[in-house]
Amino acid sequence: MSLQLGLLLLGILVLLAMAGYYAWLARKSRPRQAQPSEPRTMEQEEDRIEPHLIDFPLAGDALASPPPEKKPGLDALIDALAPIALEAPVSGEAILAALPSTRRVGSKPFAVEGFNTATQRWEPPTAGQSYSQLQAGVQLANRSGALNDIEFSEFVMKTQEFCDAINGTPDLPVMRSEVNRARELDQFASGHDAQLVLMVQARRVAWSPSYIQQTAAAHGFVMGSLAGRLVMSAAAAGLPPLVSLSFDAQAALADDPTQSALRQITLGLDVAQVDRNEKPFEHLRAVAEALAQEMDGVVTDDQGAALSPEAMTVIAAELEQLYDILAQRELAAGSPLARRLFS
Repeated sequence: MSLQLGLLLLGILVLLAMAGYYAWLARKSRPRQAQPSEPRTMEQEEDRIEPHLIDFPLAGDALASPPPEKKPGLDALIDALAPIALEAPVSGEAILAALPSTRRVGSKPFAVEGFNTATQRWEPPTAGQSYSQLQAGVQLANRSGALNDIEFSEFVMKTQEFCDAINGTPDLPVMRSEVNRARELDQFASGHDAQLVLMVQARRVAWSPSYIQQTAAAHGFVMGSLAGRLVMSAAAAGLPPLVSLSFDAQAALADDPTQSALRQITLGLDVAQVDRNEKPFEHLRAVAEALAQEMDGVVTDDQGAALSPEAMTVIAAELEQLYDILAQRELAAGSPLARRLFS
């Protein structure tokens, strides 16, 4: 009898041990979760440090952020232009009323600018102002490709219809010349359009979306407009982000995101969109290494190969060469023209 009881007790102990082991395995394999935030007192709230960009010394730093940059105007470097002669100055209201309903020609932006009689500057037409000259323009190339014959013909038709409405006379450019310019510009842009990607891969334990968001927020990221996307903002409002962070959007939209197990995040830099003086690659590299250390991950390229410090140095050197080439072409990274062309 005592032998049977002993075997029964032993069996129970084995079952409990197995249950505990599998519970431990389940906890270990569960993705890391965000830590709950503790209620803050008023004193703690006053002492709270906001997330901020990693502090790199930049040339010409100012004590205050510069104001948002105005939308760049038409430029012969990347636009086909059609000057419009007027018999008499035209009001901004009349111009706005005559503008076409769509401001695109195929996949290219279309715009009209006026020479303000008061300020003596070119600007987008504004109500309450008077304009002595106008010009219409269409962008020669963007990331959708070069302006083609069909798009140029549509530009001509839109410009002529607009001129008829305001009693203006357009000086339309030659199609073949502009289309050839568009192809040459597109060829240059395609050969110098860099979008750097670094990945952080989990070594052991996977991450939940909330854990990624919480950890990224501590390093200066804020939520983006798309699910599974966060951004590190530039110094000035309205400019493209320095660095983007993305992960599986389906995981971010899951009914129970805590059960989503993610093993990688992607960090991106759109080179042409960000001024080199912002030191964007330094930010990208530093935040990738910081996240990898904090999240127990490893920094890799987009193919999953680990990146050594030597490889990072090579990338930085190649990036400086690209910056120089863009600047020599008057398309410096982060400039209004570069942001338009590489969009």
